Amino acid sequence: MQIFLKPNRSVALLVVCQALYLCASAIGLTLTGLVGAMLAPARSLATLPFALVTVATALSTIPVSLSMARWGRKPLFLLGTLAGVTGGCLAAMAIVQSSFLWFCIANLFLGVFQASAQYYRFAATEAASLDFRPKAIGLVIAGGVVATVAGPTLAAWARDALAPHTFAGSYLSVLALSAASALVLSRLQLPRNAPGPAQTASTPLRVFLRNPSFIAAVTNSTLGYATMIFVMTATPLAVLGCGLTVGNAASVIQWHLLAMFAPGFFTGRLIERWGVYSIQLAGGALYVLGGVVALTGTTLSTFVCALALYGVAWNFSFVGGTNLLTQVLAHASAGDRARAQAANEFLTFAAVAIGSLLAGATFDASGWGTVNGLVFPLSAAIVSVTLWSLLKSRRT
Repeated sequence: MQIFLKPNRSVALLVVCQALYLCASAIGLTLTGLVGAMLAPARSLATLPFALVTVATALSTIPVSLSMARWGRKPLFLLGTLAGVTGGCLAAMAIVQSSFLWFCIANLFLGVFQASAQYYRFAATEAASLDFRPKAIGLVIAGGVVATVAGPTLAAWARDALAPHTFAGSYLSVLALSAASALVLSRLQLPRNAPGPAQTASTPLRVFLRNPSFIAAVTNSTLGYATMIFVMTATPLAVLGCGLTVGNAASVIQWHLLAMFAPGFFTGRLIERWGVYSIQLAGGALYVLGGVVALTGTTLSTFVCALALYGVAWNFSFVGGTNLLTQVLAHASAGDRARAQAANEFLTFAAVAIGSLLAGATFDASGWGTVNGLVFPLSAAIVSVTLWSLLKSRRT
């Protein structure tokens, strides 16, 4: 329990906000495809609302980050929760009115909420002491453990709250979770411009783009996240295609989510002990191992094991990438940090959007084997760039 006594109050509040946001996100992850299939005028459009979440996230990350540099993180976090409240309300209304268009618009608002919430982990590093930053990032990510159980449970519990409009009540839960996040954020106190010496951007972005450590950080975040979402999006299709049940698919995804977030409780300690590059390389190796396991069979236990490995791999790549980015920007101005973080988040969620859009098409065209086969070159890219950056840093 020592790990929970060290974070200051702001980090603890950000962990709670992350848990609330991911509960709302888990409801969307569980239901968006189902509701899309219910409302879409054509089957091919069923996954469009889910894709719009990631597209809106990618497009919002840059203006959100730059606005945070100007007005502070807290006002933008609160605006993000307002987008979540709006998205939940519009989604419930769309279901009641059987409107696919309004459901798509609702998911755009939920994407804006997701974009603002991605900066919780960066805010935690600014609130934490220097030696606690790796653990602070891990703890914020670990807030998702609550979502693995609470999100799907809440979606199921509220699905008939506005009967006969199935799932409308579930999206009212998204509204409630977003409003609860706003209440928690109202008590958040963050240093206005810490730790950077100035608020204005003075370093050209191309300088960061040439920095090997920055490249490794972005590569781990971008390819690690895109690889995970690519496989996860195709997983329910593969589970059902192998003759297993919807309940089996939900169980596989739940174990996957738990494996994604639970390591956050100790990833920071591992980084302190072994170094950030070692954890990133371990993430790449776990992706390879997950791919090998996935190709050995299509039983329920195989799906669970493979997706659990993919989940831990994502955690190591994403937390490691965030920590390395924080190190690169440790002495940058607030403006430079905002631009560099915005570039990282935009590239990450642009890749996530592409991965989620390609997953279904790849599975339909070539099957589960091809989906997992593509993990190997992506993992090789992660490992290669990380090793290159490590060698460059040692020479420096």
